[in-house]
Amino acid sequence: MIRFPWQKKKSSAPAAPRERLLTYQCAVMQGIGSRQQQEDACVLVNAEDVTRIGREGLLAAVADGMGGMQGGAQASSLGISVLTADFPLLDRTQPLEPQLAGCIDHAGEEVYKLLLGAGGSTMIACILYDQKLHYAGVGDSFLYLLRDGELIRVNREQNTRKNRCLSLIRSGSMDPALAENIPQGQAVTQFLGIDRLEDVDWLRRALPLKEGDVLLLCSDGVGGVLSCEEITQCLRLKTANDACGALQKAVEAKRLPHQDNYTAVVIRCEK
Repeated sequence: MIRFPWQKKKSSAPAAPRERLLTYQCAVMQGIGSRQQQEDACVLVNAEDVTRIGREGLLAAVADGMGGMQGGAQASSLGISVLTADFPLLDRTQPLEPQLAGCIDHAGEEVYKLLLGAGGSTMIACILYDQKLHYAGVGDSFLYLLRDGELIRVNREQNTRKNRCLSLIRSGSMDPALAENIPQGQAVTQFLGIDRLEDVDWLRRALPLKEGDVLLLCSDGVGGVLSCEEITQCLRLKTANDACGALQKAVEAKRLPHQDNYTAVVIRCEK
């Protein structure tokens, strides 16, 4: 039989099924606690648009205005606004981590221009793109990953006590007790609104995500109040909405007399 070039031979082997890409189920929870006003801010960009997630990624961020400063609410709100405006301008053909760190640096500059040191905010931001986690942040807010039942703290806390611990380790001492009782150990050392950010924390290599992973971005009104075991129980629930509801109930159940504002963003990775 003569076969012409345009007559393709039929393959007897079935085509391999295409691998399903991750989808992201998102939810947000916020409360004012015992404060006079809400000084936390947060954002989710492209959370309900699968096409834009494929093209740009999913942006999630939490900013915690610093209550000891006059302009905490302004700082967190402006920081989120600058980050959101910068997000579409990122070059997806280049590594996103240093670019995201640059966005946070830009947000810090804008907050300082507006408030001249009279207000500050932490920020934790991540981009989920190409089924990978890209992260950057400043301050003491939290980024957790629940994977295979294990809760992992992804980001690095930037406060006086943690800086002292790092300094001791680098000097050859491995005794964390030496940093436990230093004055103002919880004082944040890097934040939006400082005259110059010197240490933006970011992942040097994107973290591949997999089905079943759960991410939690939260202010210290959540991460500083609930234990890892309590957070894990909440994040194990079936939906992001259920997890946020459980986190809120767990925080409120503490009945702390000086409960800070609390904010949480939960993202479940599914197929």
